[in-house]
Amino acid sequence: MARREKFQKTNAMRELERSGIPFTYREVEEGDLARGLGLRMALEAGVDPASSFKTLVTVAPSGSCVVCCIPVGEELDFKKAAAAAGEKSLSMLPTKELEPLTGYVRGGCSPVGMKRRLPTLIDETAQLFAAIGISGGRRGLSLRLAPDDLVSFCGATYADICREETR
Repeated sequence: MARREKFQKTNAMRELERSGIPFTYREVEEGDLARGLGLRMALEAGVDPASSFKTLVTVAPSGSCVVCCIPVGEELDFKKAAAAAGEKSLSMLPTKELEPLTGYVRGGCSPVGMKRRLPTLIDETAQLFAAIGISGGRRGLSLRLAPDDLVSFCGATYADICREETR
């Protein structure tokens, strides 16, 4: 009889469990990972892609970092995010600095379970859903939880931080 592989929990999962925050998870196979994975995972799970959020880590000229969570199909408006964070400007943190700062790799970064807590902004549209999806702390792993639980756990702030469509 074949042995079943043990599921490896991530820091994000362990921290949510320790805090008593309910969540569900979904994982896709390593071979299926590609650009646009968050959008595809939402569609395959039958959830509104607007309720699945990606985690972006930005940096201000001062060197301080700000975590921004936006829907997977949207783009971050750096000016709006900077204003919401009380910074003059923000830009993406270089990829090579992501893992040493957060403990997560590109494509698997979660606002939960980072090496240290960073100021976090969550796009205000998260409030429209009973549950939202976030990265579970590794590529291909998604967690779903109540947005207010995420805000409370991370000490985050809701803000309008997505780029407006140009018509």
